[in-house]
Amino acid sequence: MKNLAILLLLSVSLTGCKISLKGESIPTDMKTVNIQIFENNAPLVVPYLSSQFTEDLKTRIRSQTRLTITQNDAHGVFSGNITGYSITPEAITDNQNPVAGANRLTITISVKYTNNLNPKQSYEESFTRFKQFKLTGNLQAMERGLIKDVTDQLTEDIFNRAFAQW
Repeated sequence: MKNLAILLLLSVSLTGCKISLKGESIPTDMKTVNIQIFENNAPLVVPYLSSQFTEDLKTRIRSQTRLTITQNDAHGVFSGNITGYSITPEAITDNQNPVAGANRLTITISVKYTNNLNPKQSYEESFTRFKQFKLTGNLQAMERGLIKDVTDQLTEDIFNRAFAQW
């Protein structure tokens, strides 16, 4: 009986299942992409957020694809704006002397992706991501790193929505 179980396990593992997760599914005829500047239209404006987000999206596409970023007509176009930026308290630690025990940085980006080769893969939607943090000192000293963490999440969502086709 033990030999039969081993034989069965061995035969299943040899014939096995093939799982393939390619991640991205960029059409072979897509060669170029245009990433326009994402203007910051949020009620609370961080001066460098627009340029940082735009550059983070460009970096993500440069490092994860074979696409060339161009300012001219392109096979794919990303445009949009930053519509939300907020830092809110999440947990109060003391009812007598209210102090935020945790905070949340939230960023919302409105994105329009146009696939000029296959318009069915185009989309227009908003993406929101956040990061919880404990304020351990000066917010301005922490803010740039927090923004980077959130924009990394956002660029991943936007990239996956355009190219992963899960």
